[in-house]
Amino acid sequence: MTHGKTITVQTEGFSDIVNITEEVQETIKQSKINEGTVSITVIGSTASITTIEYEPALVIDMKELLNTIVPETIKSRHSETWGDDNGFSHMRAALMGPGITFPIEQGRLLTGTWQQVVIIDHDNRPRSRQVRIQVVG
Repeated sequence: MTHGKTITVQTEGFSDIVNITEEVQETIKQSKINEGTVSITVIGSTASITTIEYEPALVIDMKELLNTIVPETIKSRHSETWGDDNGFSHMRAALMGPGITFPIEQGRLLTGTWQQVVIIDHDNRPRSRQVRIQVVG
């Protein structure tokens, strides 16, 4: 059995981090699947799905780390070709990946105590992101 839902997430760009754990859990609940897996995927090439302890200090740390690994000012042929200055966002998203899969046990997303599912929008402007949540069991 499968159940899927697409949610829309408003973001600010520049590695804005948004907690979507509740939306994922609600989709699992709606599916009525008690044992299985859930896959969460962001649609697009400049955003990522991952986990983090979603608390203000760590959110800032994560943004700073991403800017250290792939600075917003990095020279990119993509930005030179298209003039959109978002080559860095494509590189960050490629390093982190577009999605993640979790087990479902007893109708609940199986995560650690302080582990939340987040979307990170690396683009250089606010966006309306589509995230697909697919439950299988």
